[in-house]
Amino acid sequence: MYRNLLPSEIEQLERQGNYAEDWSTVRVADPFCVKQVRNSTLCNCTLGANVTIRDVRLLSNYTLGDNVTLFNIGEMTGGGTPKALEVMNENGGRAILPFAGMTIGDAYMWARYRGHKAFIQKLNEFTAAQESLSHVGGDCTIKNTTCIRNVSILSCEEDPTVVDSCITLIDGVIGYGCTVEHGVIAERFLLGEHVHLEFGLRLNDTVVGDNSTLARCEVGNSIIFPAHEQHHNNSFLIAGLIMGQSNIAAGGTIGSNHNSRTADNEIAAGRGFWPGLCCSFKHSSRFASYCLLAKADYPAELNITLPFALVNNNVSKDQLEIMPAYWWMYNMYAMDRNSKKFAKRDKRKLKAQHIEFDNLAPDTAEEILRGMKQLRAWMAASTTDTVYAQGQEKSKRPTVVLKAEEGFKAYEEMLVFYAMKTLTSNPSVEMRPAASPKEWVNIGGQLVTKPDMEQLIADVESGAIGSWQQLHDRMDTLWEAYPAQREAHAYGVLCELANVDQLDETLWQQYQQRYADIQAYIEEQKKVSRHKDEVNPFRNMTYWDDDERAAVLS
Repeated sequence: MYRNLLPSEIEQLERQGNYAEDWSTVRVADPFCVKQVRNSTLCNCTLGANVTIRDVRLLSNYTLGDNVTLFNIGEMTGGGTPKALEVMNENGGRAILPFAGMTIGDAYMWARYRGHKAFIQKLNEFTAAQESLSHVGGDCTIKNTTCIRNVSILSCEEDPTVVDSCITLIDGVIGYGCTVEHGVIAERFLLGEHVHLEFGLRLNDTVVGDNSTLARCEVGNSIIFPAHEQHHNNSFLIAGLIMGQSNIAAGGTIGSNHNSRTADNEIAAGRGFWPGLCCSFKHSSRFASYCLLAKADYPAELNITLPFALVNNNVSKDQLEIMPAYWWMYNMYAMDRNSKKFAKRDKRKLKAQHIEFDNLAPDTAEEILRGMKQLRAWMAASTTDTVYAQGQEKSKRPTVVLKAEEGFKAYEEMLVFYAMKTLTSNPSVEMRPAASPKEWVNIGGQLVTKPDMEQLIADVESGAIGSWQQLHDRMDTLWEAYPAQREAHAYGVLCELANVDQLDETLWQQYQQRYADIQAYIEEQKKVSRHKDEVNPFRNMTYWDDDERAAVLS
């Protein structure tokens, strides 16, 4: 419950160097400690209990939760009209309006499904009912910052947010548990939960997914799904959709090198996107999940459809090279680690955005199945030992598939491993024919079947879903249904591999044996991957002895 200031409190506030245009518009909660507000100018603010404000040159049109600390801030003003984020595309055709409580999935749906005009209109109407960007949640600390304008900061005792030593934060939303510090400049943005921005980052018109870190780089006009890493001062990402669990290395120039008359091109990359040092790409390009791209200046637009692939621009032979299933065949340690580390690093408390962290899941399994069909066709069309791919690059030069037969077999192993891991994790799963959902969409990190997504859109358009909260409730319901849908999909994958409608006991026993063999293979390959580093003299030569190396790397 908030109250007006007492005359004695106003008098003491003024003695302590504070100023307000109209003290009657300042409301506070009890207990209110007058001593904690010093050398500050307040205008039209609501302050929670145990708030500390010191050396804030101007604080206006903000509501502060309990236990908020503000120190040494030049300007902190709220209440302005929210500015649109021109995400994924610099021409504004995918613009969205941020609001407190918006998830990464919300932003993606709004930006992506532009062909459904009635759906987009309803989302605009949902957002019109949201509060302006002028709220700071409880237990938040903001200090040593030049300017904060029209930014809502979500924070609570269980998941506090910290803003420290930033330059400018304008027109955005900062999620629970975030840390924004050390010279950040951000304008028109949305941050999910536990995002870390630091060290001179320049950010604009961008959505950053939960558990991501951005530093020392420039990022604009993009939607980034959860668990993204980009922290090198010479990397650059503009006009992109990066679907998470990704890493942009130093020297990466991803986007904005337009090759048309307007700024209407885009980069789209599936989960696990990992371009190597000094990679650059032409707009528009698209990459399947878990593409690893070797260091190169790629000269033409790319459409890499093979997942878990290594891509290389072979300059000496003037050809593009793709090795399918590279992760599985040559870096099992990294693949196994990536399937676990993102979930392990998830420190979110509220988890409003549901996320599939496993790198082998229905979406990537379907990409593998499509990749196997492509490989089969390309190998059948080959009249020599060299297998050529089609449609992977906008160029007349050849695209060569390296180790096509080995990659095909590896893909099959990956599917068996995914399906059996899914089915054997639930002892009660029934071995019977079931509708296997074939088409999946990634909504900010949550995997949803295409029919379920189409039904959600229809329900929004009809009014059956009438607010963002109801839409979030539907996403929660779909997340509850996901494990059973994943099991049905896994069963369908095994049936497709065996070319049957239903698994009999003999097939099931065969798959169980293959699963055991694959598990043993994974453990062996993990050791092989690590052993290469352990015995590499060039990796060990900086250590005086094994004891020092063990102490440093443990």
